[in-house]
Amino acid sequence: MNLKSYLFVAALVCGAAAYGQVPGLEVKGPYSSLKRNKDGSYEEFTRTPGVPTIQKELKDASGVVRTKTVYRLSPQGNPLTCDIFDGKGNRLFKTRYGYDKRPGSPTFSLLLEEEMFDARVKRKDPRTGQEMPVRKFIYSYDAQGNRNAPVAFTLIPGKYAKEVFGPSALEFDPFEGATLPKGERAVNPSAKRVGTPK
Repeated sequence: MNLKSYLFVAALVCGAAAYGQVPGLEVKGPYSSLKRNKDGSYEEFTRTPGVPTIQKELKDASGVVRTKTVYRLSPQGNPLTCDIFDGKGNRLFKTRYGYDKRPGSPTFSLLLEEEMFDARVKRKDPRTGQEMPVRKFIYSYDAQGNRNAPVAFTLIPGKYAKEVFGPSALEFDPFEGATLPKGERAVNPSAKRVGTPK
């Protein structure tokens, strides 16, 4: 899955696209799904009612948890932060996301920035004393609203950004096609995938 096909979580459970477009995705209901990967590993997704958090566990072919990612979402359904843990539950990274509102929409925003911080070692800017990210992605969009490949950089000497950790943003809607329980409202019913005409 390339970076252009990243999805803003605001489109979760809204049925913005036909079910089954993500290879290997099995939606088991409104609160859980599974995505099987070609190498035998798989990702289990769970969410809480009202979609305030989404959890993703990456497991190897034998079912051993390799990483766990917990996303915390805004009321509009955009990821605000995420924490990334190793298979033993040790917190490795914390990420925050920055948005710019789409013109004419009070709720749907475009992801502009992704900053990842080391949760084990706090790196501070010697000039300001503020915590510095270990990796940063800056996103831009073409005239049709499709996301371009990000500008990526890292503050760890001798490392490429992808070596620190891959993108932490959700790449697809893990609950695509799921039906919400009666009485539960979609987070942002007007949300659209990036690149969907206005």
